[in-house]
Formats: sequence, C-alpha cells, structure tokens
Amino acid sequence: QVQLVESGGGLVQAGGSLRLSCAASGSIFSINVMGWYRQAPGKQRELVAAITSGGSTNYADSVKGRFTISRDNAKNTVYVQMNSLKPEDTAVYYCNVVNVFGKDYWGQGTRVTVSS
Repeated sequence: QVQLVESGGGLVQAGGSLRLSCAASGSIFSINVMGWYRQAPGKQRELVAAITSGGSTNYADSVKGRFTISRDNAKNTVYVQMNSLKPEDTAVYYCNVVNVFGKDYWGQGTRVTVSS
C-alpha cells in the first residue's frame, strides 16, 4: 500500500505565496521522480514541476521563475514553493511519484484558489 499525503493548499490573494508538501509512504521502493501536476476546471491535468532523485528539475513555462520544487529524499517528501500566485494558478494540485520501475502513484489532490 502506498500513500501520498498532500498538504498546504488553500485560498490566497493574487501575488501571495503557498507551499505544498507531499509525503510518500508505504511499499514504494526507490523513488525516481517526484512532481506536481494541476488540473483547473474544464482543463486537462498538466505538469507543474518535477524533480529527479539527482535533483534535476523541470518546470512548466507558466510557472518558471515563480515556483520552486524541492525534495527531501530521506523523508520521501516533495515540496513546491509557489510565489507571485496568479488567478490562473487556481486548480487542484496533485502530487505524483514515480519509482525506479516506472510505477507511478498519485495523491488525492489539494485545492489552490487564487483570488484577484
């Protein structure tokens, strides 16, 4: 059984900041990539940011310079610091973890609402 527990979502005004956390536990074996996706109403789920076990990062163009992803390998936890939030960042944010065998796992989602 694998669990991904997300936290940190909420309501914030435009220009504000939030930090999302996702802790992975259970029989997940070795984690390779940890990341965050988001899905806004009426839109497809999209990658926000991802980070490999070696620390390489990848960001969506829309969040570059505003969001920073990081991870604590000892705690199997991934974070995303979201600054200068915009109303268009409003979405449900999902944690995603991929192990070394290519098996991926999803969190239940945490809602982020940015008011204008």
